[in-house]
Amino acid sequence: MKEFQNRVAVITGAGSGFGREFARIGAARGMKLALADIEAKALGAVADELRAQGAEIHTERLDVSDGAAMERFADSVFDRFGAAHLVFNNAGVGSGGLIWENSVADWEWVLGVNLWGVIHGVRCFVPRMIAGGDEGHVINTASVAGLLSAQTMGVYNVSKHGVVTLSETLFQDLRIAGSKLGVTVLCPAFVDTGIKDAGRNRPEALRNTAPPTASQIAAEAQSRKAVTSGRITAAEVAAKTFGAIEANQFYCLTHQRIMGAVQQRLEDIVQGQNPRDPFAAKQEVAFTSVLESKS
Repeated sequence: MKEFQNRVAVITGAGSGFGREFARIGAARGMKLALADIEAKALGAVADELRAQGAEIHTERLDVSDGAAMERFADSVFDRFGAAHLVFNNAGVGSGGLIWENSVADWEWVLGVNLWGVIHGVRCFVPRMIAGGDEGHVINTASVAGLLSAQTMGVYNVSKHGVVTLSETLFQDLRIAGSKLGVTVLCPAFVDTGIKDAGRNRPEALRNTAPPTASQIAAEAQSRKAVTSGRITAAEVAAKTFGAIEANQFYCLTHQRIMGAVQQRLEDIVQGQNPRDPFAAKQEVAFTSVLESKS
């Protein structure tokens, strides 16, 4: 897809991070924007910024894990604009710690947003996009955590591996259906998007009542350090993503320095050997034990 003027972009998680930058680029290219986020204040700030630049905006406070709410959002988008051409299934949250120490609430929260949010985005928008007959593109925000299986990131890893395989299957299904729609799966590494503070929007019903374990405290500290030290900005990732859309490129891996770890994992699989530490060369996230991390 190369024409963006007067086309419609749907973006979840639009109040911050990648979503906000997708919206800024879409507005600069003359797109109409349907923006959703669970955080109403942040969403409103983005909408006000882009309306001041002349963009036509539709907003909705939305929990992407709620299937019925996603269906209502899709209805409102098509009622307002009559179409959707770019759909960014982007909302995301994170949780860490040793995988057996994660609670049911951790699993339900992270999988609900990261994986079910994408599932709902696909099922609510793709059939209507196909029926509309226009060219279009679905962009699912995964992570290199969908291509690697790093320690103390189990819940997040599972959610993002799910997004990668969902996206690969969607690509193949659209191909055999003869659809005009393209697919991109976005797999960045560490970027300071605000996800480190995602717990601020965690539903009360899915909050943990027990105090965090030592591994969960260590994982959060290391994640914050890695994210805030990231050298690539959310704006740069968004620009690379629009480049992938224009090139009809499926995999959008924005951090080339992580590719060695991805290749190492594939080699371990092909050679039938035990998994090596994917972050052995990245000291800020490499653990010396379950309780101590390298500095």
